[in-house]
Amino acid sequence: MYGTFKLQEEYMQIVRLLSFVVNVYMMVIIFRIILTWFPGNQHTKVYQILSTVTDPYLNWFRRFPALRVGFIDLSPIAAMAVLSLVNRVLVTFAFYGTISIGIILTIVLQAFWGALSFLLGFLIIVLVVRLIAHFLGSGTGGPLMRIVIAISQPVLFRISQIIFKNRFVSFTTGLIISIAGLVFIFLILRILVTMLSGMLTRLPI
Repeated sequence: MYGTFKLQEEYMQIVRLLSFVVNVYMMVIIFRIILTWFPGNQHTKVYQILSTVTDPYLNWFRRFPALRVGFIDLSPIAAMAVLSLVNRVLVTFAFYGTISIGIILTIVLQAFWGALSFLLGFLIIVLVVRLIAHFLGSGTGGPLMRIVIAISQPVLFRISQIIFKNRFVSFTTGLIISIAGLVFIFLILRILVTMLSGMLTRLPI
């Protein structure tokens, strides 16, 4: 079809392999980040190996001052978002096996959704961790909880302004509604992106 280029099978296999490698690398980075939340792990052999593999990539994002807010380092989130974008592109190529204007638009849409969905998922996890800690009465002690509170507090404040305006609500209620709201937004956007992607891939050019 005019305007469409069919990928050869050997190239599709390479794309699938690259997508698998990116997924594995993302999991390695996540595991390495989790280890930093617990004191003492930095001196283990596993952590040193993971640092050797992931730090060259993560350090590239640490160069940007905009990715640091106070003592919070957002560079790992940006690094994961970029990998998510790359993986979305690879998955789209591997799934459809063709290149057309519709496929290119789908890739752009999926790439944007990859970054946004990662951010939403991360915020949901952070809020859930804070909710669990609140019910368990863990307080604000420990480096992990300080990071969770520092990230979640601006999110809770912004959501409270949008939903509750100037009305007073308990911390637990605000936290639960914030989590439910983010989950709802995530699901709605995912449905919309899936529908729009299907429409774009059916474009005749």
